Amino acid sequence: MAPLRLGVNIDHVATLRNARGGPRPDPLRAALLAIEAGADGITAHLREDRRHIQDADMARLKESISKPLNFEMAATEQMLDVALKIKPRAVCLVPEKRTERTTEGGLDVVGGHDYLAPFVAELSRAGVRVSLFIEPSAEAISASASIKAPVVELHTGAWCHAVEVGESGLAEREFARLEKAVANAAGQGLEVHAGHGLDYDTARRIAAFPQVVELNIGHFLIGEAVFVGLAEAIRRMRAAMNEGRASKAGTS
Repeated sequence: MAPLRLGVNIDHVATLRNARGGPRPDPLRAALLAIEAGADGITAHLREDRRHIQDADMARLKESISKPLNFEMAATEQMLDVALKIKPRAVCLVPEKRTERTTEGGLDVVGGHDYLAPFVAELSRAGVRVSLFIEPSAEAISASASIKAPVVELHTGAWCHAVEVGESGLAEREFARLEKAVANAAGQGLEVHAGHGLDYDTARRIAAFPQVVELNIGHFLIGEAVFVGLAEAIRRMRAAMNEGRASKAGTS
């Protein structure tokens, strides 16, 4: 069974910093602490409106952290230029709308197939590992394989929300959809990641799928850090992931 990696998203440390306009809290400090506590990589989303992470943050992260940097970005020429300059270990292409509070769903990889393919090709030529943030659907998975992205990150948001609000029937259906998508993506030779809305319990459950090799988690960990500290939140998340990995994939 492949080891399960934890990518810690530090976007919302920058959100707190930007609320006051000063230098603190520093996203780089959070990234270094996350790695010390057991993170396998750091994820940061440089949005078009720069609402949290800034260009200088990306450069500092690339220069200073000892673990891989995963650069989340929209598929735009401006972001492509930034990514090619920084050359992170990985890029995750995500949908982006200025009006959204957070990423609301997966990329339209079916409708955007021909638009996305050159971004994947150019980043790959530069030695950057590309993932596509997609819905857990057969159509999205097939399109991702056709685009030749080596990795997909399955959007777990619908399932996590259903669990959070207690809609058990919907949660069960969404979990089954994820289970099918994980098997489908791995069967097509894609590396499978998952993320969005995960907490200790949902991370434990999704970790039970042996084909999933990476979870990317941010908002929940930064929120938990208010109460228990970032290092402790990451240690608890790693423990939950390890428990899930040791168990059999089961019900939602």
